[in-house]
Amino acid sequence: MPYRICKSFTVESGHMLSKHPGRCRFPHGHTRAIDVVVSAAELDASDMVCDFAALKHAIAAAVDRFDHSLAVNSNDPILPKLESVQERIVIFQGKDPTTEVFAKFIFDELESVIAARRSIAGPDGRSYMLPAGLRVERVRVGETPTTWAEYAR
Repeated sequence: MPYRICKSFTVESGHMLSKHPGRCRFPHGHTRAIDVVVSAAELDASDMVCDFAALKHAIAAAVDRFDHSLAVNSNDPILPKLESVQERIVIFQGKDPTTEVFAKFIFDELESVIAARRSIAGPDGRSYMLPAGLRVERVRVGETPTTWAEYAR
């Protein structure tokens, strides 16, 4: 697709990697930098790929889910204890919540929102259009200033 735009987000989130042999198996957090790239073959009636506000609102619920939460593998034996003391837990079924898994999750969530509706309501009540033909190109998630993972189709 010839036209692409990128919207960046930042979220503070924690995770535990139960399959990791080192320190990453313990609860720890990151300031995650998320770059979402969408594309279109043609510009919309406003000469845009997509209004950046529409993109922001389309992905807001998925990003908010991780804000100050702890992501955990459903098979982690400590999960029941965590659930008894922690209210913001994101559970990944059978997978460790690695940055790669996180990137695919955000990609799939945005793709689902785009497929389900063409208009997104913002918190101000305004309606934002998701143009026909809009496609998610990739999602890149930075875990640290020097590391990132990306999911693309």
